[in-house]
Amino acid sequence: MANITRRSFVVGSGATALVAALAGCSGGETSGGAGSAGSAAAASGGHIYVLTASPDHGWTGQVGVFAQEKVDEVNEAGAYTAELQTAGAAADQIAQVEDILAGDLSGVAGIVIQPLDDTVQSAIQQIVDAGVPYVAFDRIIEAVQDSAVANVKGDNEGIGAGSAAYFVQNGMQPGDPVYIYQGDTSSVTTLRDNGFSEYLLGNLEFDGETVPEDQKWTQEQIDSAITKSGAMNWSRSDTKAAFEALLGDEANASIKWWYAEDDELAMGILEALNGGGISDSTKEAFYATKPFVTGCGGLQEYYDVIGGDSYQDIVSNLGGVMSVTYSPSMIQTAIQDMVDHLDGKEVEQDHVIACENVTSENVDDYVGFE
Repeated sequence: MANITRRSFVVGSGATALVAALAGCSGGETSGGAGSAGSAAAASGGHIYVLTASPDHGWTGQVGVFAQEKVDEVNEAGAYTAELQTAGAAADQIAQVEDILAGDLSGVAGIVIQPLDDTVQSAIQQIVDAGVPYVAFDRIIEAVQDSAVANVKGDNEGIGAGSAAYFVQNGMQPGDPVYIYQGDTSSVTTLRDNGFSEYLLGNLEFDGETVPEDQKWTQEQIDSAITKSGAMNWSRSDTKAAFEALLGDEANASIKWWYAEDDELAMGILEALNGGGISDSTKEAFYATKPFVTGCGGLQEYYDVIGGDSYQDIVSNLGGVMSVTYSPSMIQTAIQDMVDHLDGKEVEQDHVIACENVTSENVDDYVGFE
């Protein structure tokens, strides 16, 4: 599913349809009609492994929750068996892959993997060399992406474009100073950076539209006006400390446009403004610009801010707060893509799930995660 909304919240992708349609063996060919329910795959022990990050908290935690729900659905449908394995570090995830591949591969139908970092490339290459189909989720490693059944991810460029479009809609002019709080050093961050710039340059659409002609930026303006933080490691506390340090120089309080590449990072900005690490005079100068802050991901705590239920003593001094959707439920789409592939169905290799801007006007339509 692309996004979780109160209008369209559905867990999974239709177990009833799966039971009716699964008819394949793990080689991607079908045997029997639509009602054979994948008995050949079940008889051969067709097993799907789902490998994700350890479900600790926040977005990553919810990936694990949604993955387990989908694994349970696959097991209930009965055409394949499935299990979720989680890892707290890339080395552990690599070891999980090696353990799977060291066993009897005749029982392995496929692997769905959320690589913890780019070092997992070596393990993915082992999957490819073993002839096991795999689906990559969220972190797409460029060197091996062409070997995947599907690369399932949110529209990371769209996240950048959505923030840029929101700023332009609220008065940002070409060459205005912008500060970007980056997530990490992965392709996810690169795409979110690029989407922001490409929208402003007029090369990328958001919600079917490009930036107005009179609002286009030049590459020189992009290079001179946009400052990037470096990796915040998706950490609220790191962003809070970095924001406090940045505003230690009151000149930076004049920046009006703040693009945080995750809701946790946006919350770090708000917590810094709520704390005592920034002088009152600097906060006053900061609020005087009526700044805008954007995030992404769907954190309910941040949705509460957008909806007017918390941090209103701070938000009342801002021009606006917004979040771009990037739902952890997308892991269910990744698992479904593997099932569809095993059923012999055509699967889109570059499977990008569209995003939407969540503002005070529509936040009630969305369900966030804790």
